Amino acid sequence: MIRLSSACLLIAVLAITARASLCAAGDVTNAVGLSGNEDESRRPIANRPQLTKLPHMAEVSNSSYLRFESMKSGEVTPGEARLFDGETAAPEFPGGMQWFNSAGPLTIRQFRGKFVLLDFWTYCCINCMHLVPDLRKLENKYARELVVLGVHSAKFENEKQSAQIREAIVRYGVRHPVVNDDDLAIWRRYAIEGWPTLVLINPEGRIVERFATEHGYAAIDPILAKAIPYFAAKGRLQRSGTDWPQEAARRPDTLLAYPGKISADTVQHRLIISDSNHNRILITDDSGKLLTTIGTGEPGKVDGPFDRAEFDNPQGTAISGDQLYIADTGNHAIRAANLTSGKIITILGTGTQAHAPIPNGRGPAIALDSPWDIAAAQGRIYIAMAGSHQIFVYEPDTANLTLVAGSGAEGLVNGAPLKASLAQPSGMTIDGGAIYFADSESSSIRALGLAAGAKVTTLVGRGLFAFGDVDGSGGKVRLQHPLGVAAQEGRLYVADTYNSKVKVLDPATRTCTTFAGNGAKQFANGSFAEASFNEPGGLAWLDGKLYVADTNNQQVRVLDPIAKTVRSFPIRGLDTLVTRRIRRFSGRIINLGDRRMKPGQSGLSVDVSLPSGYKLNPEAPFFLQWKFIDSAGAESAAKLEKGERLPVTLPIGDLRGNSMLEIETVIYYCIDTASACYVDPVQARVNLIAADDGSPLAAVTIPAKQPSLR
Repeated sequence: MIRLSSACLLIAVLAITARASLCAAGDVTNAVGLSGNEDESRRPIANRPQLTKLPHMAEVSNSSYLRFESMKSGEVTPGEARLFDGETAAPEFPGGMQWFNSAGPLTIRQFRGKFVLLDFWTYCCINCMHLVPDLRKLENKYARELVVLGVHSAKFENEKQSAQIREAIVRYGVRHPVVNDDDLAIWRRYAIEGWPTLVLINPEGRIVERFATEHGYAAIDPILAKAIPYFAAKGRLQRSGTDWPQEAARRPDTLLAYPGKISADTVQHRLIISDSNHNRILITDDSGKLLTTIGTGEPGKVDGPFDRAEFDNPQGTAISGDQLYIADTGNHAIRAANLTSGKIITILGTGTQAHAPIPNGRGPAIALDSPWDIAAAQGRIYIAMAGSHQIFVYEPDTANLTLVAGSGAEGLVNGAPLKASLAQPSGMTIDGGAIYFADSESSSIRALGLAAGAKVTTLVGRGLFAFGDVDGSGGKVRLQHPLGVAAQEGRLYVADTYNSKVKVLDPATRTCTTFAGNGAKQFANGSFAEASFNEPGGLAWLDGKLYVADTNNQQVRVLDPIAKTVRSFPIRGLDTLVTRRIRRFSGRIINLGDRRMKPGQSGLSVDVSLPSGYKLNPEAPFFLQWKFIDSAGAESAAKLEKGERLPVTLPIGDLRGNSMLEIETVIYYCIDTASACYVDPVQARVNLIAADDGSPLAAVTIPAKQPSLR
């Protein structure tokens, strides 16, 4: 039986106002706390304006899941036929909306003959993240019969911005088209009440059913397994594949890929960087020299030596002795890296998401639910379990896992630890006998004392829909989906993620002010007031400096509290993953056209051109290889590596007739020459034509990708 998810399925109804900008569970003005201190999430449902339901739209219930799961193969029953045929026409999409992973706007009508699955999501929501692999599984299984369309209906103000949605699409690996429903127009047309919600539309354009669930495959697969042959028999099904243009293909790679967290080893003066979308952990010294890489860079769950281990979107880390504990979020596991032996083991988690309450127990047989951060104290390992809205403690000596706080219900309720409600805890630090945690969905910073009898309290934050960007004290403070927190000298430093700022919070006075960042979702170094971040996810103090995982800027930044400046943190030696990728080339391919060259000995000059404002990084590794394919099909190859710099001249040799030249290189470039931010693997093809009027020295220029899509 499918368990209804609690996290973002909080059946939030809409307040319809004259304003175009709406927010689940209330008007945006109140939700962000700009006009009064009322916590909108605590208003009784009866006091909120209600949306009229679409007629004949079934409500989600456990019985609905059981009904679909119990469908048996064979002849369609009359009840199933009525369900498949539907009674309500699917509302059409409004015009004038921004689409992603699509060449242009899409409509419901253009997919007549196919099943359409609408996914209403918001990228902050952990349940929406859980749904992505399920949707991919459906897309792969029913590639010729089903079209999945994402409808991004934002909860937070930051999530309404197209540039931020685009980053989330790339970060989560969403491959189907997505529309920015920033004013909730589509949400209202379909009478949606919570995230995520799936709406299945049949090939005749009528609604079959809707589900509020993160377990989309189990909900949808039984229906499609019978409905597809039903509509095929009626002659109403059109089977054909789809090939969507991908947002990820429009941008270069980066040396770091959405780094989610950073922690510090204050004994050995090392930094541990979660290179999350590269599925690896990097350990550097405080100057940026790469000391250790843990993980191959490929997604997976493999224990063993560091150079063979695999992770899936690792986030928080913490050192205790010679063990580095890793929240392997995508694998729903906790991994331990022995820094002496150089080996990885799994200490908690089966590798699949828990679909029931997580029990107290021992070892890797316990299923977890998106562990997001880790903190170590007194030989114990504390785990922020974002997916279940709880905090656990792991005892390495006994391998016991015990619940510390959180009832499992999503919300902001203080009090006795096991009765308190948390909301997607995503960052942790321990200081002065207390756990401080960033409770991201309630936009709050909360505390739990480690002493017996201590209770969960809230330092700043008011509820699930009380967010904004307001400095001040206590109940007046507004954050927006903070993901990280770090303690230093009695203060808490907060990654106020969706405000793209770093805040500082005094736990004693509950005063919270901006420490660094101007709030622009951009990249800029300089003074604290001038600097810009883009959704920073984690931070850590080391030797008097604050290091920030600046997630959407694909960088680590260094904050100097004395000079009050922000700069990039260069990582030297970070070419292993790129070199491996080139050996099995997966970059973009471009055609540079024809070049007429004199027969006999000649040469071809190869250079690159960069977007305005970018420079090559002289400290980055150099790699270029090429291959000639002559008119008879014979091949010859060579390469240049260390010590070379562009432009380079390739010897063509005795050119006769026509030959194809394939050049493979990696372009490293950045805004700040101290940090190689972007990596663009390119295969350039040139058709060489032997001609008496040709040049003895021809030239080609390979254009690098434009990094910014804003």
